[in-house]
Amino acid sequence: MDAEGFRPNVGIIVLNARGQALWARRVGGKDAWQFPQGGINPGETPEQALYRELYEEVGLTRDQVSMIACTRGWLRYRLPQRLIRRRSEPLCIGQKQKWYLLKLEAEEASISFDNGYKPEFDHWRWVSYWHPLSKVVTFKREVYRRALTELAPQQIQLERRWLRGQDS
Repeated sequence: MDAEGFRPNVGIIVLNARGQALWARRVGGKDAWQFPQGGINPGETPEQALYRELYEEVGLTRDQVSMIACTRGWLRYRLPQRLIRRRSEPLCIGQKQKWYLLKLEAEEASISFDNGYKPEFDHWRWVSYWHPLSKVVTFKREVYRRALTELAPQQIQLERRWLRGQDS
């Protein structure tokens, strides 16, 4: 937790060869979808947290993805008042996130929620890159917009390469 009450976290956008994003449904949430994300443990770098969370949440390892880009700095969002745990110390008022854009290099069948950890998701699908902006919970929407916008040039290059390959 930083001095302001933001918990360090990584956000993960996994793209397929077409430039579509992996979108996952949270366990127990009727229609709660999001990108994989997770906290950075003490002594862990954001990149180490990225690969740990990637495996814990969607079963992918470092050698099954390639890193395309990451956000330059921390992107923050505040939790709604109703979600702040007042009795916990230190008090967490939100998350500060470093976002990573990855390309899936393995088969889709490698994506799995049964990895020896309590599953956070129960379903996934490929969606258009900008689809999550209108679907994620409201309090995360601005951080998603900022992450997607900053990483968009690399996603567009990937999508264009795929489209050129379809023309040949």
